[in-house]
Amino acid sequence: MQRQAGTGLFLKRCIDVVAAGLGLLCLSPVLAITGLFVRMTMGGPVLFRQPRPGRQGQLFTVFKFRTMLEATDANGQALPDEQRLTWAGRLLRSTSLDELPQLWNVLRGDMSLVGPRPLLVEYLPRYSPEQARRHDVLPGITGWAQVNGRNALSWDERFRLDGWYVDHWSLGLDLKVLALTVVRVLQRQGISFASEATMHKFMGNPPPESNVVPLRQQEASAVSPPSAAPASGERRGPPPPPARVPVA
Repeated sequence: MQRQAGTGLFLKRCIDVVAAGLGLLCLSPVLAITGLFVRMTMGGPVLFRQPRPGRQGQLFTVFKFRTMLEATDANGQALPDEQRLTWAGRLLRSTSLDELPQLWNVLRGDMSLVGPRPLLVEYLPRYSPEQARRHDVLPGITGWAQVNGRNALSWDERFRLDGWYVDHWSLGLDLKVLALTVVRVLQRQGISFASEATMHKFMGNPPPESNVVPLRQQEASAVSPPSAAPASGERRGPPPPPARVPVA
């Protein structure tokens, strides 16, 4: 396992700063046009801001172009994603244009170009120790799980791939992920989970099954004699004939 530390981490940070800075500069017309597009189709605010856990679980504010309406029900609760996601939002998600403002997060040091995606804060207490290792590194705009299925993966598969990245990280792997990201964006694959508008929430790991009857108990019940008492409504057989008393 190669930890992100020392010279390797320094070089990774240098690549992040240079790439994010050049990206913000060169893509500024695209950012401006996309922001205007969001404003015209969904109104304000243009940017979506939300706290997310970063390295070692420290919180930061992530920036994205907004893709959903801020619609709520009668109780003030946000409507499901499929009801709030607009056609414009689907277009931004399919082209990954909604992720471009995160270049600012990379420049600030909150994120890296490559790493596990930053998920919701509410998930933190739901992780197993193995799943929580995804926070041993900086989160990324793209990552090993994103180029191997993105939102089409189950949560178990996603966390397994995140853990694999943490254990096998190298600069060469980061370059491979960046190259594959371009291919995946052009293919527009894995944008959402099956039958979901985006990705269903991670509700935690299922507890160990507690309703399984132990094997010894099953064996004991299998050999135990049936109860002599008849079930309710069961017809009783005729009583046995009285014993004959011998005549003296």
